[in-house]
Order: sequence, then structure tokens, then C-alpha cells
Amino acid sequence: MTDFLARARELDAADMLAPFRERFVIPDEHLVYLDGNSLGRLPRSTRERLHLAIEEWGGDLIRGWDRWITLSREVGDVLAGGVLEAEPGEVVLSDSTSVNLYKLAVAACAARPDRHVIVTDDDNFPSDRYIFQGLAEERGLDLRVVKTDIDLGISVEAVREALDEDVALVSLSHVAYRSGAVADMAAVTAAAHEVGALVLWDLSHSAGAVRVPLRSAGVDLAVGCTYKHLNAGPGAPAFLYVRADLQPELRQPIWGWFGQRDQFDMGAEYDPVASIDRFQVGTPPVLGAYAALEGARITAEAGIGAIAEKGAALGAYAIEVSDAWLAPHGFALASPRAGTRRGGHVTLHHPRAWQYSQALRAAGVVPDFRTPDRLRLGFGALYTRFVDVYTGLARLRAIAASGSHLDYPERHARVT
Repeated sequence: MTDFLARARELDAADMLAPFRERFVIPDEHLVYLDGNSLGRLPRSTRERLHLAIEEWGGDLIRGWDRWITLSREVGDVLAGGVLEAEPGEVVLSDSTSVNLYKLAVAACAARPDRHVIVTDDDNFPSDRYIFQGLAEERGLDLRVVKTDIDLGISVEAVREALDEDVALVSLSHVAYRSGAVADMAAVTAAAHEVGALVLWDLSHSAGAVRVPLRSAGVDLAVGCTYKHLNAGPGAPAFLYVRADLQPELRQPIWGWFGQRDQFDMGAEYDPVASIDRFQVGTPPVLGAYAALEGARITAEAGIGAIAEKGAALGAYAIEVSDAWLAPHGFALASPRAGTRRGGHVTLHHPRAWQYSQALRAAGVVPDFRTPDRLRLGFGALYTRFVDVYTGLARLRAIAASGSHLDYPERHARVT
């Protein structure tokens, strides 16, 4: 019989990223945190930097804008060079993921005025789908929804079948929020370009967890959040990517003064700057931007290649333990098995997954729940150890064996 604990200890001993765990705030070593794909842990450097930022505010007052004014671009350049495969000047911190998605989707459709179709898939994140529904209704466009396997992710073939010369925009998630399945970014982008469509990727579950080949895949546009694998904190500002050659061509719909040329001339007419800054809108949140900067820096320092490799290894270990311990209790894998096809989380299906998620929290393990009946286990590669995965799954097995999950209500809470 496999000694999973001994294996976990061996893997932790060989882990080159292990020292990064000490750079996060972990006040309770008993708590097993397996929800880093929803909200990352707090880096110690972020706590220190925010304290300094408050002192800047108190001491410098409005004079702080002499350096705060460039924070969004500074974060964007760190993300471009150290987290995403992009060039400086192609990424900027701005607004929320949903607002950025709307801005870029409208800009893309306006750049293809003779086309009338947006393509997405039925397992895309709900906010993304709602935005496209609203945009289609507002602009008289057609929304073409591709069927997706919710456990294995979107296929290139399914996307190809939805494409024709009336498609203006294809927008999908790089890593599926439910299953963690990784889409073939290069192949999907190439297929869309063959019919002359633009492509907009949502990187919310991939930035900071897996390699994101924006430049080599020829990606046009992308958006993503910073509070998951980039550890920037709850509600932290998002980012957007626009390929350099497209920036002068695209005009986003929310005309704000942070996108204006000669911003402080306070001109009467909107005249957007030619750079990535034209996709900004209003005054950026300085405290959130500092948090995003620290999260991006620690990710870039560790290296996205090493992070992706460890994330895949954590997932493979979790799947092996689950097959041995949890399958006999009715759990089934709801994610791709291959590490190259899976992002930073593993999802398990069980008819009573909601009750298990509540029982786990009571036992000192934090997962999250997603419909239909899925228990999602997220691994922050910079702070999650293999022994954490072992402990979390051991507690889950004990709950299953005792049936204690049945003591918890079947009715879902508002936050799952």
C-alpha cells in the first residue's frame, strides 16, 4: 500500500518553491487552505507595503500622485514580463475583470463593424456570459454559444464548428473556472484568425498558475483578475492585455480621463492616447494597485514555469490520493487527469459535495463548492505543501467514513 504521507514529505523536501511559503501570512498551521484559486493568501511584503502606502497618504497627501500616477503601468509591466508572455506596454492594471471584458469586447466588435456574431461557450464564467448577452442585446448582435464538456473543457473542434466569416469576436476562459481544464490557446486563436475574428481570453484562473503564451499564440486581447493566484487581495483591481499593434486601432467605449492624451490639460474633447493607457478609465485604486504589484513581483520572482510545474504535481498527487481514498466513497474526478491539461485546481464530483464542503470547513480545511455537485480544491503553488494536500484529503476521507457530512444542511448558502 502506498505511503502517501511519506511521499508528501519527500516531495516537500525536494520542492524548490518551499521557501516562498514563509513569505506569506499563515497564522494557523492547523488550517489547510485549498481555496487559493478563489482568493490567494496575503504576502508579508503586501502587508508591509500597504502600511507604507497609508503613511504615504497621511504624509504626502495629494503629492503622492507624483508616483501613484504610473502604478497601473508599473504593475502591468511586471505582469507582462514575469507572469504573462507579453511585452512591456501591452498590459495595464484597470477596473474589474468584468468591466475590462466589456471594454475590450465592445472595442473588438466595433473593429469588425460588418460582422454580427460573438462566440463563447456554455461553461464560461457566468459574468462573462452575462456581459456578452447584454452586449448582444444592446448592439443587435448574435451570441453563438458552444457546448463544452464541463469536466474536460472546450475543444478546438467545437470552436471551429462555430466559426464563419460573420464572427467578430471569440471569447473563452483559458482555464475553466469549474474543472480547471486548460484550453488550447494557440489552436483556438489560430482558428479564429483564419476567419478574420478577434480573440479575447479570460485569464482569471490561469494568470499566476500556468504559462500564458499570449505573444507566441498571437492573442489579440485578454483580461484577468489579480486576487486569485496573484495574491493581491479581495476585490483587487484587474488587468487587461492588448497586443501592441492593435492598440491604436481599438477604441474602448468608456471614455475616461486616464485614457486621455495630455490628461491634465483637461481638454473639452476626448482624444485617447495611442498606448495601452487608452484602455484605462478613471482614477486607479492606489492601495489595491500596490497589493497587485507585490503579488505580481513575488510570482515573477518564483517564475511561472516553476509555479506551473509544482501546480501540476500538486494536482497529480491529489488525484492519486483521491483515487485510492475517496473513489470508494463515491467521489469522481471532474478535472482532466493530464497535468498539461489542468490548471491550479482539481475538482471532485459527489452528489453531496455541498455538505462535504461544510463538513470540511468545520474540520479545518477550506475548499470551495461549485454547481453541479462539485468540490473544488485549489493549490497556491507558492504556499501549498504536499503535506497540506495529504492532510486535507485525509480529513475528507475521515468525514466520508463517519458520514458526519450528513449532519450539515443540503440547502446552499449565498456564498459557496
